[in-house]
Order: sequence, then C-alpha cells, then structure tokens
Amino acid sequence: MVKVVATGTFDLLHMGHIYFLKEAKKLGDTLCVVVATDVTVRKLKHEPVNPEEIRLNLIQELNVVDEAYLGHEDDMYAIVEEVRPDIIALGYDQIHDEKKIKDELKKRKLPAKVVRLSKYNCGSDLDGTRRIIQKIVSAYEFQKKMERIEGK
Repeated sequence: MVKVVATGTFDLLHMGHIYFLKEAKKLGDTLCVVVATDVTVRKLKHEPVNPEEIRLNLIQELNVVDEAYLGHEDDMYAIVEEVRPDIIALGYDQIHDEKKIKDELKKRKLPAKVVRLSKYNCGSDLDGTRRIIQKIVSAYEFQKKMERIEGK
C-alpha cells in the first residue's frame, strides 16, 4: 500500500484543490491530507476565511481523501513523521522548496519521495483562493459604487 500525503490551506475549497487532491491520489493507494492550522495560514498566506476545524471537516468529507489531519504549528515535519508517507505530493504553486524538504526527510530518516504536480487548467480565473477573494472584493466594490450612483 502506497501512502501519499498532500498538504494545504484549503481555505475556500475550489476546483484547483480538487484537481490537486485527485492527482495526488493517483500516486498511491491512500491519500492523507494535512490541513494547515490557522496560525500557519496567517504566517504564510493571509487571515483564513474559514477556521481550521471547518477546513479540516470539509477535506474529510471529500471522497478522494482517505485520512485528514490538522498540521503542527511548530514543526511541519512532525505530522510527516506520524503519517510516514511513501510520497509527498506538492501542488504546482505551493511555496515549499523541494530540496529543503528532501534534505529534512533525509535528516529524519524518512524515505518519502517528493513529487511536484502539474498545474490545473480549468479555463477559469477562479482556480485559486486569492483570485476568488479578489473577485468577491471587486464585486462588492462595484455594488457599492452602483449604490452611490443610484443615491442609495
């Protein structure tokens, strides 16, 4: 049985996430997904829209996911030591440095292979959380502008 780990924020679940998880699942038999904690998301990205418990629950509900875990704030490799995957799948745009991951895995005597997955081309500009947030902000700003024009 080949165990694959995929990690992410999964703040506003979108088709880019689904593609990433489906592609990761193709690499093995069991897909284990690690969801970043709120503290980690704030540190690396932005204020999360959804709290970690909701993000974890959403991931657990996906049929493609076999196991889901909340990551660790102080040591991102601690969960890897616990899960002991054969493969770590990285999304095409994740900020993780493959060489650093491989070096850390070697140091901890974890034989996992690191695989960078390809980009999802959905034909939409809504394949990323930041793009979705920007679209919502733009729609809100447009609505407010229209209300000012109409005198509301």
